[in-house]
Amino acid sequence: MNENVKVNRRQFLQATLATAVAPAILSAESPAKTIGVGCIGLGTRGGDLINAVVNCDGVKVTAVCDVYGPHRQKGIERSGNPDVKAYVDYRELLADRNVDAVVIATPDHWHCQMVLDAVKAGKDIYCEKGFARTLAEAKLMRNALKKSKVVFQLGHQARQATCAAQAKELIAQGILGPITLVRTGRFKSLEPEHANWRWYGYYDQWERPDPAQVIKNLNWDLWLGPAPKIPWNERHFWHWRCYYAYGTGYAGDLLSHEMDFVQYLLGHGIPDNCVSAGQIALLRDDREVPDTWSAVYQFEKLGRTVTFTGSMNATDNQPVTICGRDATLRFDAIAHDVTTFQIIPAGYRENAVLPKGYQRGKTPQQPNHMQDWVNCIRTRGTPKCSTDEAFIETATFLMSLKSQQEQRMVRWDAAKEEIV
Repeated sequence: MNENVKVNRRQFLQATLATAVAPAILSAESPAKTIGVGCIGLGTRGGDLINAVVNCDGVKVTAVCDVYGPHRQKGIERSGNPDVKAYVDYRELLADRNVDAVVIATPDHWHCQMVLDAVKAGKDIYCEKGFARTLAEAKLMRNALKKSKVVFQLGHQARQATCAAQAKELIAQGILGPITLVRTGRFKSLEPEHANWRWYGYYDQWERPDPAQVIKNLNWDLWLGPAPKIPWNERHFWHWRCYYAYGTGYAGDLLSHEMDFVQYLLGHGIPDNCVSAGQIALLRDDREVPDTWSAVYQFEKLGRTVTFTGSMNATDNQPVTICGRDATLRFDAIAHDVTTFQIIPAGYRENAVLPKGYQRGKTPQQPNHMQDWVNCIRTRGTPKCSTDEAFIETATFLMSLKSQQEQRMVRWDAAKEEIV
């Protein structure tokens, strides 16, 4: 299935706008060595990630892979490499000796097998969130990664914000006092004819491609992979986030962003318990996943509650807010859009000497999330959202999913590493 597609000069100029299984025994990369990256999955998020990769220092996109022809062509054009190779089957990309590392941006149902295979091939890995669809998958992936020397980064880009690094330092200094409440949320309301998660290939594309032409350009069996085998279904292909065979809905797609950001700031690990509820309030198409979601997590020994509220039918907003006894730290946006924060002292501490908020220039500028991964490939260091953090992310959002689906409180059994 190796198409070995080469880009002509005209395509190359346009693009500038924007395994042989080997043991995973890896040593520090020479600073002068160009890192060859293979991009697997070039759809909605994958298209953004290849744009990020090509702008990293000392990196060349040497291969791209997608089971859908137009997405594969998008990867070729955005690679910035006239000699880039194109593959339909990711396993052939993993066998490419010019690929040192991979970016995985497929639907979630492929993450586990692709990560396991990339580890066997000795490739460093950037994987889009959510890490896994099930706890069993997350354990397999974590164990394989930790036994290897692969540098792994999960795609929670909120951790790249310089203001977040500064907030993390201030929180660690205890200036907020005991933190007993954290509030987060995700809201988005679109015109009724454009239901959220019903786009075609990108967030603002609503024109439906001809289904007959789509299936001609698609390897449907490879797209399904480990998912249940069903006949060609264009809605499952374009709108996979709406169906539990391929993802985890609000929990893994949106709540996970906010919970991971809070974990980055506070480092409190997996919650002790969770109560969650969700419903399809307005978007009554054939989707399986709710369009409205709420979750309440508790950390019992810390006396801390973390809340999430979300709706695809509301124009409200809930910036990440860290509430301490002595002061509150409030960001200006949802996790991956934060640019600043303010600190609001409690009434009885109005005269306390506290920073008023984010002080630009005080904290060194942080590398973007992709560059952080590339830097760690060179040093063999640990990226900001590494394997252990990925496991915490997955256990946390799966607690919410299980609670909503079973309509009960769930708990984390730390000894057994199970949601009970």
